[in-house]
Amino acid sequence: NMSDGLDKIFFGDIQLNDLMLEDLEELLITSDIGVETSMDLIGRVAKGWEQDRAKIRSLLRTEILALISKQDPQPQPPPDGPRVVMVVGVNGVGKTTTIGKLAAQARANGESTLLAAADTFRAAASEQLTVWAERTGAEIVKHKDGADPAAVAFDAVAAATARGIDTVIVDTAGRLHTKVNLMEELKKIKRSIGKNLPDAPHEILLVLDATTGQNAISQAKLFNEALDITGLVLTKLDGTAKGGIVIAICNDLQIPLQYIGIGEQI
Repeated sequence: NMSDGLDKIFFGDIQLNDLMLEDLEELLITSDIGVETSMDLIGRVAKGWEQDRAKIRSLLRTEILALISKQDPQPQPPPDGPRVVMVVGVNGVGKTTTIGKLAAQARANGESTLLAAADTFRAAASEQLTVWAERTGAEIVKHKDGADPAAVAFDAVAAATARGIDTVIVDTAGRLHTKVNLMEELKKIKRSIGKNLPDAPHEILLVLDATTGQNAISQAKLFNEALDITGLVLTKLDGTAKGGIVIAICNDLQIPLQYIGIGEQI
């Protein structure tokens, strides 16, 4: 949609003018990028507005890529222990599918992988994760329903360390992000992982549904305040979702976009 909108704005041989700049601003805002980030981008593009259309489009692309690719140095996994990735997000955003894709990617890279079923609250969560473990050839650590999620994560890291596993991916619960008890539970899981393996988890990925729109910003802020998110995953981009909100989140919170999710296949 955004690409088609750019084609319409920059169509023909009409000279660039302020009206076209306003059209570009409107396009960015309606693409769910948000007012503040859209204005920021317009300010950057306006500096090169006298250039030709191809350069303006290229400049916009470069500026957006710069926003979503900001990288902070990540803690390095110890040479004698696994890399631990904690995956968080509200229910229904596609966490389990994302974990399956991450496990498949790790296996394709020749890494041995273990999944931790630390979402012990949602019915059938561990069963779903078990299916993905079987599909991807990953090992899995799970406890009974209602067990302490932090204990599951602790045991998974201990098992991975003992077995020489390369990568541990920890699934977590995702009840409403406005409930303080969820955030406290996630903090507890994070602490439990760190007790077993210093500097872990090495990555904390927040999964966001691309169809969520502006509400994704409040989700991202709450999760980031509680956990210091290291990267974003934007799912369900195979539908009609605009997904532009992730640009605003990257800009506001200085968190890079790590992955996008398309469909439910590995």
